[in-house]
Amino acid sequence: MWTKSYSITTTEVTKEQIWKLTTDINNWKKWDGTVEDSQLLGEFKIGNYFLLKPKGGPKIKIKLIEIVEYKKFTDLTTFPLAKMYGEHTYEDTEDGLKISVTMTVKGILSFLWVKLVAKGIVKHLPTDIENQIESAKKINNE
Repeated sequence: MWTKSYSITTTEVTKEQIWKLTTDINNWKKWDGTVEDSQLLGEFKIGNYFLLKPKGGPKIKIKLIEIVEYKKFTDLTTFPLAKMYGEHTYEDTEDGLKISVTMTVKGILSFLWVKLVAKGIVKHLPTDIENQIESAKKINNE
């Protein structure tokens, strides 16, 4: 098993703003420079899928496996002989909102999918989360 996490704490956005941004999967390409296209199939709920087309990569189907509104969602990408989990958490702390993404790859061929996919995702997390914060600042709290 391989796991890497990245976290940042900010006072610039609320968990409601970041949640609205990150659960609007159809618009990820507006703030994530590594995404060419993304499309939620149905509603944002457990068991549903979304399609993600990374720049320079094939379109992949990803399943939503855990959702705790305004706090966390986890997605699952299934590769041949490996599974990759993306856990996105939002936690209010006394220092601000802690935004964390943890990528985990499990399975016999995990070493291959870490090299081909997961390391690239983790490499871009600092930039992606900064872009999320900048984009989320423009969202009005409801």
